[in-house]
Amino acid sequence: MAAPMELSCWGGDWGLPSLHPESLTVMAYAKFSGAPLTVNTINNSWRAPKGDIPVLISEDIVISQPAKILNFLRKQKYNADYELSAKQGADTLAYIALLEEKLLPALLHTFWVEAENYGSVTKPWFASRIPFPLSLYLPGKMSREALSRILLTRGGPPLYSLTEVEAQIYRDAKECLNLLSKRLGTSQFFFGDTPTTLDAFVFGFLAPIYKVCFPRVQLQEHLKQLPNLCRFCDDILTCYFRLTVSDPALIISLQMDDNLRKSPQHPPRKLTTLKLAAGGEQSSPLNRLSP
Repeated sequence: MAAPMELSCWGGDWGLPSLHPESLTVMAYAKFSGAPLTVNTINNSWRAPKGDIPVLISEDIVISQPAKILNFLRKQKYNADYELSAKQGADTLAYIALLEEKLLPALLHTFWVEAENYGSVTKPWFASRIPFPLSLYLPGKMSREALSRILLTRGGPPLYSLTEVEAQIYRDAKECLNLLSKRLGTSQFFFGDTPTTLDAFVFGFLAPIYKVCFPRVQLQEHLKQLPNLCRFCDDILTCYFRLTVSDPALIISLQMDDNLRKSPQHPPRKLTTLKLAAGGEQSSPLNRLSP
């Protein structure tokens, strides 16, 4: 009998099972691969065994960071990339690196640095879920870490001012979204009709941008001009996430059918009931997606 696996992550809102991109990535991959996780919300990262969220616990094994968690699940034979070719595997790594380089800085800025978004949405949302007195400190710490990360990776010459950095990261993010839209095209997922690791990472990045109601929506407005990416997010939310909420934990049952249990290498689940929405367009593993 397989050891139980429990994933601790930030909670959700706006129709998302989690607002945290890293958590969404792991949750989506578990859904795609059929990994039987129990998912519990956690209200501050200091409660996590390694200080990072999400964190996976299986008996005496504690793993954080999405890439490491996904590798662990693959070793347990929960492999969403079961049918990929070597070239598709290489493409997966290349697109994940693109997400980290081009989209992540703008995602961090939208949530944690843009003053109006942070003051009216991000800070109140996280503060309401973190116990006092940490609620007075942690959101600000996360905001400062996000800004430091953006400036560390994108603040060198020739971009000397924060205004120049902001303009560039949003140009890069929009270019990345355009490339993703072109790559997806009219397909259901990035490699056909079966979701894979790349779909999990893209969903983890895009869904918060798409769904969270911010007053400043520069990136969201651009994403909504790419209907195939919006359909991609909606399809995954509709068909893979069935939430059962209990207090204080959010429990998500990710069960496999008997045929998958008997397989020596569990193939990924296929989404067989969806039809493509009209108007679709042609179309280094991440270690952290949050500050």
